[in-house]
Amino acid sequence: MVTHVPAEAHGDERGALLSFIDAQRGALRRSVLGLTDERAAERPSASELTLSGLLKHVAETELNWLRMAQQRPNERQRTQETWADSFRLVDGETVEGVLEFWAGVAKETEEFIRSVPSLDDTFPLPEAPWFPKEGRVSMRWLGLHLIEEIGRHAGHADIVRESLDGRNAFELVDMERAYPGRN
Repeated sequence: MVTHVPAEAHGDERGALLSFIDAQRGALRRSVLGLTDERAAERPSASELTLSGLLKHVAETELNWLRMAQQRPNERQRTQETWADSFRLVDGETVEGVLEFWAGVAKETEEFIRSVPSLDDTFPLPEAPWFPKEGRVSMRWLGLHLIEEIGRHAGHADIVRESLDGRNAFELVDMERAYPGRN
């Protein structure tokens, strides 16, 4: 399932952020076009990364950041014991199911970003060695971070897909145009 920010929304800052986030999501979603779940779970390189694992990880990561910004508990919070499961499909999960889950998260992210009074509003970061003590970030920072996070993993997915079957990002864009709505 592909979601797109309406063209008329690109002119304001929120629309621009959401448009760039969605563009990075699209790059990652396209990485699994035409693949079976089994093929999307293959590891064609020295890396542990798989296309299906990248999709799941990014969907769960976006949900985690959304819940932090909303200051709500994350219903899919990972522990040290379950962290590796965020990078692989388990218990009957499918690429299609992960894409549907992510589409729901994406919709909720857009609704949330559009509803906050100001992109300057902040939320606290959790205690972690990689965050500043008592750190806070803005909603603008959240949008920029999602662009960075999803973009980084979309680049990983480009390499994994090209290693799987030689298809590059440009070919996948053409494939998506030729067969819209197909996975």
